[in-house]
Amino acid sequence: MVRTRVGYAGGTKRNPTYHDLGDHSETIQIDYNPSKISYRELLEVFWHGHDPSGMSWSRQYAAIVFTHDAEQRRLAEETKSRIAVETGRPVRTEIVPYREFFLAEDYHQKHALRLNREFFDEMEKAYPRVSDLIASTAAARLNGYLGGE
Repeated sequence: MVRTRVGYAGGTKRNPTYHDLGDHSETIQIDYNPSKISYRELLEVFWHGHDPSGMSWSRQYAAIVFTHDAEQRRLAEETKSRIAVETGRPVRTEIVPYREFFLAEDYHQKHALRLNREFFDEMEKAYPRVSDLIASTAAARLNGYLGGE
């Protein structure tokens, strides 16, 4: 099972919100089972899911990999170097030690799903508590599909 949540990380402000981020960036938190998918595989999805040579136009939307330990940092740096060689371009995506993740407001969760009222209404029937909807693998998959993934 892979579970994703939208939120804020990387800054020093306590309890950031969308309208008061401080020095945080918008991010997603991924909970995954390493016996089903490796950290290296997640990094491959990440590197190919954005332009790592692009300049971040604000701290809010910076491209960042947050690492939890030395091994994750090593793998992130290794794959970052490989992407730079493969593309022949500098990789501007940051690699930063994880400190804390702050869950974004409910209305930011499962954004693509929320834009499709018919599907969202059905998911709300199955998951009447917002926390259950956010944690739902089915909602995450449907959100990804509706978002073009």
